[in-house]
Amino acid sequence: MIVTMLAEAWSALIANRLRSVLTMLGMIIGVAAVILMLAIGGGVQKQVSESIAGLGSNLLIVTAGSGRSGPLSGGAGSGATLRIDDADRIAEIDNVVAAAPSTNVPAQVVAGPINWATQVTGSVPAYFLVNEWTVGDGRTFTEREERAGARVAVLGQTVADKLFGASDPLGQTIRAKGVSLRVIGIMEKRGQGFGGQDRDDVIIVPLTTALRLLQGNAFRRSIRSISVSVASADALDQVERDITYLLRRTHRLKASDDDDFSVANLTAITDTLSTTTAAISLLLAAIGSISLVVGGIGIMNIMLVSVTERTREIGIRMAIGASRAAVRLQFLLEALMLSLLGCGIGVAVGTGLAMVAGKFIGFDTAVTLFAISIAFAVSASIGIFFGWWPATRAAKLSPIEALRS
Repeated sequence: MIVTMLAEAWSALIANRLRSVLTMLGMIIGVAAVILMLAIGGGVQKQVSESIAGLGSNLLIVTAGSGRSGPLSGGAGSGATLRIDDADRIAEIDNVVAAAPSTNVPAQVVAGPINWATQVTGSVPAYFLVNEWTVGDGRTFTEREERAGARVAVLGQTVADKLFGASDPLGQTIRAKGVSLRVIGIMEKRGQGFGGQDRDDVIIVPLTTALRLLQGNAFRRSIRSISVSVASADALDQVERDITYLLRRTHRLKASDDDDFSVANLTAITDTLSTTTAAISLLLAAIGSISLVVGGIGIMNIMLVSVTERTREIGIRMAIGASRAAVRLQFLLEALMLSLLGCGIGVAVGTGLAMVAGKFIGFDTAVTLFAISIAFAVSASIGIFFGWWPATRAAKLSPIEALRS
């Protein structure tokens, strides 16, 4: 019986092709919008998580405070408020795996006739451990080379490509701020970070080398930041409090003094950004869902018109023994078929738009099975909800009155 009714519903839709397509249009637009918004929102969440996770897991970043020059105040990290001794003390805190002090110096780097503006990071061997960054070719510098201020450098993949192209950089000499550095390693490619920053556009040198030769006299004894690797995510908050207490004490800050440093918890930032992007994507999906309601109203209107047009047919059905429940089910199936067909086309359109958007945006916008399941479930509900009244109206018709029309 159901199969026969489905075949009749399909015949009714085919008989009015243009009207059926226009009726489904609202569902198609609504479903496509929801699918696209959820795909973009999910892609943004994934991009944020991967970008911050690429900096290292269970990571805290301690940054120097702002510097001042007369009435002018610099940004965070511009002051000389952190020392290497601070990193050594932080490394002794419970649940701290490693602490890597570092300083960043912008520089125009030269290799033969080629030059490239990049950032030189001075740090210690623990820097690579804390940031979970492995060398792709060659090696990183050793503790002994760091203490001796060796003039060696490890290149990010972008810098290696810009300065040497297809040539092998290992053993070659580059110059940064007039200082000659021998290339000993090339790091694995990490790609873009959150905000589009190229994480491979960097040169890493021993911290002592950077402080003595590159940073300048005003900051020769200070560092800009300390990357702290914590044993577990559960210990992050406690370690953050311990670092704050330690630095306030060693920097001899009074209770009324503001911190001359800042501590960033990347896990908390990740959670906040993920929650925010999820809320935004759901909001956009909710806005797109308005089209689903509009599509449902369109289905209801067309089904009411269909009931009016087919009054005599309904009367004949009921006169030869069709029950009111069978008539109601017939019209419900037609409304449900319109809704689900519109949903199927909308999913295909939304998936295609998500793929195109992913190519333009530059990150993954894959459509999940969850999003498709939700779309079909909502569409089926809308089809039944907005089809119930026309179907009930058809079932309540009097066979005699219907045959007279």
